[in-house]
Amino acid sequence: MLKKLLITGANGNLGAVCRERLAPIAESVRLSARKGLGEAAPHEEIVYCDLSDKDAVEALVDGCDGIVHMGGQATEAKWETIRSANIDGMFNLYEAARKSSVTPRIVFASSNHAIGYHKQTDRLDAKSPTRPDGLYGVSKVFGEAMASMYHDKFGIETACVRIGSCFPEPRNHRMLSTWMSYDDFILMIERIFMVPKLGCPIIYGASANDASWWDNREVAYIGWQPKDNAEAYRAKVDAEAERPGLDDVNAVYHGGAFCADGIHED
Repeated sequence: MLKKLLITGANGNLGAVCRERLAPIAESVRLSARKGLGEAAPHEEIVYCDLSDKDAVEALVDGCDGIVHMGGQATEAKWETIRSANIDGMFNLYEAARKSSVTPRIVFASSNHAIGYHKQTDRLDAKSPTRPDGLYGVSKVFGEAMASMYHDKFGIETACVRIGSCFPEPRNHRMLSTWMSYDDFILMIERIFMVPKLGCPIIYGASANDASWWDNREVAYIGWQPKDNAEAYRAKVDAEAERPGLDDVNAVYHGGAFCADGIHED
């Protein structure tokens, strides 16, 4: 069991899921965001923090032996926004981990948008080259590179999880391939913190979908065996969601609509 688990971005959708369901793996949980965390439960500690504030991040991380890093800019945005949260913020987080009184193990919420410009006809594994589909995807590639370097140089272990589409149910036809259930998401995090030696693996965050484009064989040692399958929702998706045309980005690229998004400016 972890002594103190830090969850950044704890006010976001997946951060809230982590807050609700990861308490059993730690003696105490430190929750962080810039706002909106409500009241702390008896096992919780709330620390408001902007990831771009280096000193504040160092204080936030110190003493935590586990980190689930969900914080940062979660969608495509202006470069200034992405740089502050996802570039400067990642540097600050890893520098804080390096300087901490306890070396933490980290779950980094990377994204399928780090490989978004691969065709859906390509099956990818951990060795597939990155092909980001926007500035947000570029920031996730940067984050994975930071994790790799801090592992090689300082021994900080990180699981870089290229999250697909983590929702209660798949919402469209693309998600029949990229969907990850909340149960599988939490099970994955539990296994990441339980395995004796983690290293710095790339993990594709998706359930056991029949239509999956991603291969996790290289991280079988973690012992994560997702139980859910988006195929159970195919009939509902067929009935409720419009099927994209053959040349639609949602039917061509792993990253879907992000591939059609432009550079965000004022």
